Amino acid sequence: MQYFQAVQQGKQRASKSQMKMFEASGFGMLTLTTKKIDGKFHPVGEEEFTAVINSPDGYVVIITDKDGFTKAQSKAVKMEEALSIYKKLRESGMPEYPEKQIQIWSETRPTVQNDISE
Repeated sequence: MQYFQAVQQGKQRASKSQMKMFEASGFGMLTLTTKKIDGKFHPVGEEEFTAVINSPDGYVVIITDKDGFTKAQSKAVKMEEALSIYKKLRESGMPEYPEKQIQIWSETRPTVQNDISE
């Protein structure tokens, strides 16, 4: 797949996730639209999982594909609000991302939703 095609298809998929994040949190930012695997560009996957990560500004709820590439995110919020947004996404039927690391921008971050308590 050519890079342009991967971007177009990935943007459609990530935009759907962005709207779900907006519905759950009142804010949704598009993050990645493509992923690079074995030197080739691919669109982010259609599947949706959710997790919480820690950022320098607070906790961020994310929606990721099956490979852990983040498609959409909330703004940085306090722990209680992040858990509330995360629970809304889970209650809507979105599964928890099962791995311990996700890819956001050019960084790998650990998931923390199971390490924090209300």
